[in-house]
Amino acid sequence: MATVTTSSPATLKPCKHASRGAMRYCLAPLPGRRRSYGQVTTRATASNRGQPSATGGRVEAPVAVTTSAAGEEGDSIRRLQNGPDVRGVALEGEKGRAVNLTPLAVEAIAESFGEWLREELQRPVGEELRLSAGRDPRLSGARLSAALFAGLARAGCSVFDMGLATTPACFMSTILPRFNYDASIMMTASHLPYTRNGLKFFTKRGGLTSGDVEKICDRAAQKYVARKMGIGGSRGMPPVVMRVDLMSAYAQHLRDIIKQRVAHPTHYDTPLKGFKVVVNAGNGCGGFFTWDVLEKLGAETTGSLHLEPDGTFPNHMPNPEDATAMSLTRDAVLAHGADLGVVFDTDVDRSGVVDGTGAAINGDRLIALMSAIVLDEHPGTTVVTDARASDGLTRFIASRGGHHCLYRVGYRNVIDKGVQLNTDGVETHLMMETTGHGALKENYFLDDGALLAAP
Repeated sequence: MATVTTSSPATLKPCKHASRGAMRYCLAPLPGRRRSYGQVTTRATASNRGQPSATGGRVEAPVAVTTSAAGEEGDSIRRLQNGPDVRGVALEGEKGRAVNLTPLAVEAIAESFGEWLREELQRPVGEELRLSAGRDPRLSGARLSAALFAGLARAGCSVFDMGLATTPACFMSTILPRFNYDASIMMTASHLPYTRNGLKFFTKRGGLTSGDVEKICDRAAQKYVARKMGIGGSRGMPPVVMRVDLMSAYAQHLRDIIKQRVAHPTHYDTPLKGFKVVVNAGNGCGGFFTWDVLEKLGAETTGSLHLEPDGTFPNHMPNPEDATAMSLTRDAVLAHGADLGVVFDTDVDRSGVVDGTGAAINGDRLIALMSAIVLDEHPGTTVVTDARASDGLTRFIASRGGHHCLYRVGYRNVIDKGVQLNTDGVETHLMMETTGHGALKENYFLDDGALLAAP
């Protein structure tokens, strides 16, 4: 196995913990990431025609690669890392941007994730690893999923295809007893244009860290260059992929949580009876929340918008921070006399809310609302947010008897800080970024837009 060198993680400077108000954590400068690729002396030549992939379609053909070109090819894979995720251009159409998230790149990254996972779990080669995979409705999803399955199979993983899914559901596939997978990958680029795509990785512990993904991309870079040079080994037989219905089980999971929370004394199974909710899924993955959660719990969802998945996102980008999305939802709430409007992002790990008067509740206001709920249930708990949160939010949390920890921007940073604080004995039940990512300690520290939006 190739040795991988990674940059050191950011170093936290000591900080003072206030008894009330904000706890600020200062960060030392991030060290520069290693970008160079090791010396490559082997050269290979091949036809310039694409070769058939084990998963169908065509992949990049092996080409002659010089040492300097190999370095650039490897760096092109490393540049796909976006913090704890992988993101890139998957379709032509963006001016000035070439396609860089190719099937060959996805296959190399998936295989590297499978190998990394086997090492992390200390599973010997030959012992089964069970991984699930889901995707949002982007047009590039089916083609790239085929490459994803091939890469996982090369790493000796059994693959379970969830089809159209949400990011929170992917993580829950590692937790729900009927599934209990070792890990999961969600193919999505969140609120970015339809030409983009990406990967989010989960184990039973939660989402991977930026350091984890850097190691995976470093390993993938070596595989990618080797495959380009035609020395990557045989593709073998096409992967065996088993299709599973995870979303039905995940929707049941959400319904059970809502029923338990409301605990209605006369109609326990339909606790939302008489409640009117407008859902704007933005043609992403969130439509299920309307018919498989809210309506089955008794809610009325007349006036809901853009529920059918459409990978071109023809109405607006699925994004709680999008002005058009919020405006259309506000109009629908007022037109139909709804009690609540919910706006999801593409993969439903974020949400925004419109109240019955048409007022938008997002950013600091949404964090304040969630803080009030959590502090009623857990007096004195700490709330972690990104550093963009306002002083007014700090004062609000303090007025409710809570503590406010402001931390580095980035949803994964905010969640990981909450995990760390709990490990250190600081009770922290809510971690939320001003973009709408929010995680609860009681829900596996998972940022789940559907759960946060649940009435």
